[in-house]
Amino acid sequence: MPVHLSAKKNASYFYFLGSILVLVIKTWAYFQTHSQAIFSDAVESIINVAAALVSIWSVHISAKPADQDHPYGHGKIEYFSSAFEGGMIAVAAVLIGYEAVSTLIHGSEIRGLTQGIGLMILATGTNLLLGVYLLRVAKKYRSITLKASGLHVLSDFWTTAGVIVSIGLIIVFKIDWIDPVCALLIALFLAKMGYYLVKQSVSGLLDAEDKHILMSIKEIISQDEHPGIIQVHHCRIMRSGSYHHIDAHAVVPEFWNVLEAHMKTEDFEKRMIEKYPYDGELHLHMDPCRRAYCTVCDFYACPIRRKPFVQKLELTIEDLVSPEEPEIFRRLGDHPS
Repeated sequence: MPVHLSAKKNASYFYFLGSILVLVIKTWAYFQTHSQAIFSDAVESIINVAAALVSIWSVHISAKPADQDHPYGHGKIEYFSSAFEGGMIAVAAVLIGYEAVSTLIHGSEIRGLTQGIGLMILATGTNLLLGVYLLRVAKKYRSITLKASGLHVLSDFWTTAGVIVSIGLIIVFKIDWIDPVCALLIALFLAKMGYYLVKQSVSGLLDAEDKHILMSIKEIISQDEHPGIIQVHHCRIMRSGSYHHIDAHAVVPEFWNVLEAHMKTEDFEKRMIEKYPYDGELHLHMDPCRRAYCTVCDFYACPIRRKPFVQKLELTIEDLVSPEEPEIFRRLGDHPS
């Protein structure tokens, strides 16, 4: 098994075991205190355990290679996993909010806060270590599922920290309504986190434009020496988990024959993918220069040049994603003949 797949699977198992441990600690703390804030935090940990199981399933499915039924691989399953996790967080926020409002209206009896705060400190420390670990693995191996899990666990860390503060305030000031108010704040925080995860997942499923990825492509093209690849535009990216399928148009000298154009663009594609921060593939559609790019084309051996080379044109994000070429002609003050 490749190292990156083994590492991602191990991380998903650690997520599951860590979530169970934290759930046990928080449940114990709740029965010690009957605190609504601790109850709300324990509910989130139940979501963590369920999400960890989905994470294990997602990592296993996404590791499958492309096949006849799935020619682009199985990576998009990671977006479903992330969306599911975000949805569960949102449901937990509603349940926690309902219980908090009910407690504000009817009141509750809190006890054993000293023991409870010690258990919650243990839980938050466990979550901090687990969350940092998941995000490190997610960043190293570019896993959307583990990134969502890491963000979820760290959100749990912050909510637990908030619970600890609220318990401390109750012990000091003897004000019981702080408990359900803290639970309400946790519910709002979780609702925001759930919305963020679902939004990110939907964007990935729909292959929404990602400025950061486009900026990476722009920088790679700008820094690479590629005489004959005059301009790149109509760049589109389909993300399948951590594997990206890039399609773009490249303007090349019109006098190149099919074999030469194929070899030169294939070499350019390989150099691009080697420098690209994700695993993936690049496919270029070739457009003839139509002798309109002479002043920005540094292919000096051109036998059909109409004007001398002046300087290479600076590539912009707008040019990179544009399906057409007219913008470059306006900026050059030139038109194809």
